[in-house]
Amino acid sequence: MVEAVLIDLFSLPANLQNNIQGLLHNTLETIEKCSSIHAPCVYVMCCQRQGSERKGEQEFLFPHLRSFHSLKRRLEVVCAQTTAAALYTIKQRLDEKDLSIIKIILPTLRKDLMKAYIDHLFTAVYQFEFEDLQLVSDCEDLQICEPQHEGQTLPSQDVAFIRSEIQMYLESLPSLKGELTILRSSLIPDDTFLHGFTTRTGGISYIPTLSSCNLFSSSKRRDPQVVVKENLRRLANAAGFNPEAFHRVKVDHANAVCIMGKTEPDNYDGIVTNQKGVTLAAPGADCIPVLFADPVRRACGAAHSGWKGTLLGVSMATVNAMVSEYGCNVKDILVVLGPSVGPCCYKLPQESAKEFHRIDPKCVRLFDSASPYVDIRRATRILLERGGILPENIQDDSITDQNQNVTFCTACHPDKFYSHFRDGTNFGTQIGFISIKD
Repeated sequence: MVEAVLIDLFSLPANLQNNIQGLLHNTLETIEKCSSIHAPCVYVMCCQRQGSERKGEQEFLFPHLRSFHSLKRRLEVVCAQTTAAALYTIKQRLDEKDLSIIKIILPTLRKDLMKAYIDHLFTAVYQFEFEDLQLVSDCEDLQICEPQHEGQTLPSQDVAFIRSEIQMYLESLPSLKGELTILRSSLIPDDTFLHGFTTRTGGISYIPTLSSCNLFSSSKRRDPQVVVKENLRRLANAAGFNPEAFHRVKVDHANAVCIMGKTEPDNYDGIVTNQKGVTLAAPGADCIPVLFADPVRRACGAAHSGWKGTLLGVSMATVNAMVSEYGCNVKDILVVLGPSVGPCCYKLPQESAKEFHRIDPKCVRLFDSASPYVDIRRATRILLERGGILPENIQDDSITDQNQNVTFCTACHPDKFYSHFRDGTNFGTQIGFISIKD
């Protein structure tokens, strides 16, 4: 069943206001008639001319809206100067109400353009269907129907314009939850490497569990790639790296490692390079973002280490790649574990906890319970030390000076970090990043 209806009046010129009123009246009448029990939210999208007040733009519509009593509380007019701004505002309204099934009623000529905007601003979480504005007549129109046949492909210049319009609008949005904050380790020399771990502040993501500097998009989350790209642009500006030379691991929760400059695997949780100016990154939202730096051979790496990757030895696999590819001495490699879920909060089923108990009994607390507490950080340190990394070359939550700590518990600090464990499926993601300075 349709949860929301979007009526697109954006492109109709001002001299057709009478037609707009009539079309809107007929459309709302049909929606109200067909939705007397389960009224959908209705959004009317129209253009706000430059220099005009928002109130003035809507005045001619209000008389036709007041008469629709059953829709009144679920009816909103959204005026903006661009389609990107109007549609993004409506997306915010949909997300506030957790709505995902949307019917768009619009002029036929706008359909392909609207689909292009939707492809950029929405993810696969949402379902859309389209209806021509002049064809509103039957109650059946408000049911989920087969998608319309695709129109002709938009000219490349139109797609480029849409991307540019969206980008300019997103760049204009204020940062949320304060300034962008980057945590840095004193272990990694800043004369050779640029590095850091992000927190959740200073981006534009507005959904509570993603707010505000979410740095990962997927088909299961409501943050589209364009929003993540804007968050990354702001991070790059603050940190001083080139977002066009940014490479993030392709998470598989395993131990494959990508060597920059060689054939890229389909999936990998570690990545290494000796190229200057190339930024490597690993995500973490409970899993550990691990950074590696060799100031002698001037090489670096990043790894994503969840509980599965930890058991599979992804951190030592990354170290071994640096040794074999760049001639690094394992005793020169510095390793920093970033924000991740701590042993205070993280539980695993007994069968999985047993694997950590085998590494070291101190990695598991309340071992006899159904879901023991597990310390994936301690397990990572132990495996690194067994592989030859010097204990003093590893920074984690065991650091003596807590003012230098960057290995905070993500689940314990909802104001600073995202956490899958705490927030559920639609969670945000922070990253650890590192590059070799020019």
